[in-house]
Amino acid sequence: MLRIPTGLLEEARRFFEDRGSLGYEGTAMIAARTPGRADKLVIPNQIAGERGAWVEVTEDGKLELAAALRDGSIYVSRIHSHRMEAFHSNTDDRNPILSYEGALSIVVPYFGLGLRRGLEACAVYRLTARRWVELAHRGRDPVVIQVD
Repeated sequence: MLRIPTGLLEEARRFFEDRGSLGYEGTAMIAARTPGRADKLVIPNQIAGERGAWVEVTEDGKLELAAALRDGSIYVSRIHSHRMEAFHSNTDDRNPILSYEGALSIVVPYFGLGLRRGLEACAVYRLTARRWVELAHRGRDPVVIQVD
C-alpha cells in the first residue's frame, strides 16, 4: 500500500492547473523515503509540445529528478495530467521513467482539475508483468493507495 498525504496531491493539483491554464499538460514524480509513505512531489523542469499535447522533461529536469533522491528516497509513482480524460496513452505505456514491478502511474484528467475530486477522478495504473494495468476502482483501491 502507498499512503499519499492530501497536501502532496494539493501541490500536484495546483501545478497541473497552473500548467493547464496555459493549455499545457504537466508531469511530476512522487517519492518516498519511508516504504509505503509518499512524502515528496518532484516537479522537474519541462517543456510542452505544440498545443500542449505532450510534455518532455528537459536535461536540467532529469538532473533535478536525480538530485531529489539524494536523501535516500525512491520514486513510487509518476503523476501527470491529460487535457481531457484520464487514461494511459501508448506514449505513457512506453514511458521508461518507472520500470519496476509495482510502480504506479496516476493520470489526472482535465489539466489537473480532476484532482479537485481526489484520486477517484484519476486513472491509476500499476506496473504488473511489464504492463501498465489500470486499478479496477481507480484511486479508491485501499490496498494500493490511501490518501490521508
